[in-house]
Amino acid sequence: MIRDQETLNILLSAIARFVRERLMPVENEVAESDRIPEAVVAEMKTLGLFGLSIPEKYGGMGLTMEEEVLATFEIARASPAFRSLFASNNGIGAQSIVIDGTMAQKARYLPRLASGEIIGAFALTEPDAGSDAGSLCASALRDGDSYVINGTKRYITNAPEAGIYTVMARTNPDKRGYGGISAFVVERGTPGLSLGQIDKKMGQKGAHICDVIFENCRVPASALIGRREGAGFKMAMKVLDKGRINIAATCVGVSQRMLDDALRYAMEREQFGKPIAEFQLIQAMLADSKAELYAARSMVVDAARRRDEGQDVGTEAACAKLFASEACGRIADRAVQIFGGAGYLAEYGIERFYRDVRLFRIFEGTSQIQQLVIARNMIRGFAD
Repeated sequence: MIRDQETLNILLSAIARFVRERLMPVENEVAESDRIPEAVVAEMKTLGLFGLSIPEKYGGMGLTMEEEVLATFEIARASPAFRSLFASNNGIGAQSIVIDGTMAQKARYLPRLASGEIIGAFALTEPDAGSDAGSLCASALRDGDSYVINGTKRYITNAPEAGIYTVMARTNPDKRGYGGISAFVVERGTPGLSLGQIDKKMGQKGAHICDVIFENCRVPASALIGRREGAGFKMAMKVLDKGRINIAATCVGVSQRMLDDALRYAMEREQFGKPIAEFQLIQAMLADSKAELYAARSMVVDAARRRDEGQDVGTEAACAKLFASEACGRIADRAVQIFGGAGYLAEYGIERFYRDVRLFRIFEGTSQIQQLVIARNMIRGFAD
């Protein structure tokens, strides 16, 4: 749902200019140094990127889902590392508080998240609980007016920079599966919370992940999101539906960037006396990429509109994430092929994107998990 097209156009234009003039020129620097320059981060905050989907009453822009994916299409034309830094504030790192948080939790955290004063991280995955989130072992046991959290969370995006962590832990150790899981907001610096070493990754340099370790970490009972035990998994699924649409939108944006770069190279690179874009086999790769990109974009916008209408979009979000991320991988592969030998060299940048986008088929639910979600929802719908 687009509330005011003119206002949205101004925002999209500002983001596109920021991406073109400030982010793209420092992509190589970020890849080599594994850090985003502080001046760029400050400009992100000024532009409001940390609060795109946080309600206006808490200092954010309060974008609808459709508006947010349109903004993401523009943002994702630059290296995915830039988006990763502020995306958790608009997605899984803050939406649990937006959706199910108490008024006190919203007032305490959302304004700081919207301004970029703090970054939110979502701590669900564990060493032995990834796709099978219902098997998580981290515990949060009630002790008077507190909960004591123990366990290790793995592959947590933005954990090294985060100011708060949304932590999924088992409050009822006798209840296995999803029903005994609750969600907590834990502040950085809480005694008993520590971080592992920053992991070295295949791609997306400048975006950081590491373990988050809880050893008798005591938090007040008010840290329980929504003040309800056992509601953590349902809350996580609502958050992930939004996150999956946003990841799909990111795949669309970065696919457009790769296709633009591949087309430009094909028009400029000559072989046998003419641009390689004039050869039919190159055209086939360009055409297949364009068709998949168009389909992915259409799916993302449709899923976003349905969510804005209040529909249950579990299936549509999974479909969009599955298709867009898989298509993104194929588009990256074709782009490298179009570049030929140059595509294998770091100086052209396309090999970096080839590595960067591989993650999209894994996090926030692998492609295989999306397939299971889609099929199970189909079966459930048939039975009903």
